[in-house]
Amino acid sequence: MVRGGRRIVPRGSVRPCTRPPARVSADKGGGPASRRLLLFPAMPSYLPDAVPLPDIRRVLVTKLRHHGDVLLTSPVFATLKRAAPHVEVDALVYAETAPMLENHPSIARIHTIDRAWKRRGMRTQLAAELALLRALRNRRYDLLVHLTDHPRGATLVRLLRPRFAVTGERTRKRWLWRAFTHFYRLPKRTPRHAVEANLDALRRIGVYPEVDDKRLILVPAASASARIDALLKEHGLERGGFVHAHPGSRWMFKCWRADSTAALYDRIVAAGHALVLTGAPEPREREHLAAILAQTAPPTRERIVDVSGSLSLQELAALAARARVFVGVDSAPMHIAAAMHTPTLALFGPSGEHEWGPWMVPCRVVVSNAHPCRPCGIDGCGGGKVSECLTSLPVAHVFMQFQQLLAETGGASSEV
Repeated sequence: MVRGGRRIVPRGSVRPCTRPPARVSADKGGGPASRRLLLFPAMPSYLPDAVPLPDIRRVLVTKLRHHGDVLLTSPVFATLKRAAPHVEVDALVYAETAPMLENHPSIARIHTIDRAWKRRGMRTQLAAELALLRALRNRRYDLLVHLTDHPRGATLVRLLRPRFAVTGERTRKRWLWRAFTHFYRLPKRTPRHAVEANLDALRRIGVYPEVDDKRLILVPAASASARIDALLKEHGLERGGFVHAHPGSRWMFKCWRADSTAALYDRIVAAGHALVLTGAPEPREREHLAAILAQTAPPTRERIVDVSGSLSLQELAALAARARVFVGVDSAPMHIAAAMHTPTLALFGPSGEHEWGPWMVPCRVVVSNAHPCRPCGIDGCGGGKVSECLTSLPVAHVFMQFQQLLAETGGASSEV
């Protein structure tokens, strides 16, 4: 849909009208192998090298990336556990991203790499790395699923020696990845959402996801939920009675202008909504939030509850779960809101909404149609850290999408 020279990409809940084909056992005999396959039926696979799930006992899934990237792997664990309930599925992630997978019902153990090891000296780092390697070896993995380009995956395959190992197809340094047994392929000319790309690793080994497997899973701890409930009560807010706004990103070139963001908040508050503002504690993001608040109207500031820099990741998830709508840019909190099934309004600039948009949640994605160069993946136009395709989005148009999202999800608001 095109309005005023801008392309709006509305998205809603994914409600497929059909389910995958009936699953059948590949073994027609009557022996033990047949009985095991019937316990864990799968979609028919024509792969000559499909991994025999009944023979797999432990799997290690590695995702050495940022918070949002790790959250988008959560369907991989659910798919594996649904396809083979007997399998123990572990994760290997960076320590700061572990909260994205904690309490996931399909994960047995989470192993972590602390990137601060490097700063503590060679001896400390070596001891930590050896301890991690011992812990991984003790698990005796049969299958390793490596979901990033990080070369550590190639090292782990050689050190852990799983029977099967799958990673993405490589066009460069193929010799580095020779120890892997399977390589999954991604489209070269068309976009594919990161969730589906992660699941392609399983498809390549003969494990096919069902629709329900694809949903993001994020389970806040009880203590996180309790703190958010107390915080909302302190400020007189009820579940579903406020808008959760997170204007920042670890990459500032993904952020909207401070004055435009402030103007949007003015309109949201004038329409009768309380607003809870969150943000990371990093200095640049705090400066951005301060600039936004400084440019909001006094009545708006009275209705904003600013908890930026004070919430853990799981508390952020608990807050998003209680919000009427989430408003923000392409960021980990946007993915968190989608995982909590909160209607999401997301502004996209240089990053691709088809690969990184809100997943399986009612949403509106606002992008510019006046910049045919987007999505470019560059850190601002010309590498200048300012993305004009994002900064030029008009406030009135973004607010209109906010209103329409409310109406579509059962909560219309008066026009301002």
